[in-house]
Amino acid sequence: MAVAFKGFPFNLLFTSILLILLLCLQSGGGQKKKENMLAEKVEQMMEWSSRRSVIRMNGDKFRRFVKAPPRNYSVIVMFTALQPQRQCSVCRQANEEYQVLANSWRYSSAFSNKLFFTVVDYDEGADVFQQLNMNSAPTFMHFPAKGKPKRADTFDLQRIGFASEQLAKWIADRTDVQIRVFRPPNYSGTIALALLVSLVGGLLYLRRNNLEFIYNKTGWAMVALCVVFAMTSGQMWNHIRGPPYAHKNPQNGQVSYIHGSSQAQFVAESHIILLLNAAITMGMVLLNEAATSKGDVGKRRIICLVGLGLVVFFFSFLLSIFRSKYHGYPYSFLIK
Repeated sequence: MAVAFKGFPFNLLFTSILLILLLCLQSGGGQKKKENMLAEKVEQMMEWSSRRSVIRMNGDKFRRFVKAPPRNYSVIVMFTALQPQRQCSVCRQANEEYQVLANSWRYSSAFSNKLFFTVVDYDEGADVFQQLNMNSAPTFMHFPAKGKPKRADTFDLQRIGFASEQLAKWIADRTDVQIRVFRPPNYSGTIALALLVSLVGGLLYLRRNNLEFIYNKTGWAMVALCVVFAMTSGQMWNHIRGPPYAHKNPQNGQVSYIHGSSQAQFVAESHIILLLNAAITMGMVLLNEAATSKGDVGKRRIICLVGLGLVVFFFSFLLSIFRSKYHGYPYSFLIK
């Protein structure tokens, strides 16, 4: 018993050392395996990126290269629906800006394997949309190299828009990677301006012997009103943000022409606002005409009633649209 008692600590020590060595070997082997797996993933992403600036991914690729560890690179993912049957015009516009940004990064001198641009189309990765509980497109998300995406890693498309410069600023905030956006030359604006100048110059040349129309106050007033209607209806916002013309609900097929949020609008909505403003202005003009003209009293009364009706009805319609967008606004007039 004494011999066995003396040998017991030695056997225990030997066993402990052996277990420690085995754990070290396993740990070293697991670390080596992770390093090899990471190297393969980075190499594969670089190969895809060399072929095209934006890497197309399905569900399997997304889970392996974006979600699953190990990963030491950040990934920007655009979730979209580009197939024609989806009728997502804003998806195509956002994709064009996304391609410009990805190309600017791919062909810049600062390009590295620390950031990749990818895209997941709904028709190629519907399971990814379901996994992320995503029910709208386009959506831009940043998946950091370490940890899970936070709230700020989802780009605020409705508030900021999807211009390449805005996306680049957001990426710089999330990854510290600075991307200088290079846009391909676009001569359409220059050509349009040249055509306009040529048209105006040709008209002035043809009417060079009679230029009294230049001093026509009514004509200039109509031009000024057109500019005011365009600006107050949100045409400049449409030009900057590039919203869709309308929205069709995929569930019931219902088409919405008025956006439900005060932070966004549809192109059709700006056209409706333009027509409403024009109708109210026409009513005000008729009221002024009825008050200042010196014609028949009965005719002036009819003009006054028509002008008043235009102002009251279309202003009520305009106010009801305002109420539908600014939820909680307490006031209404005729139309709720």
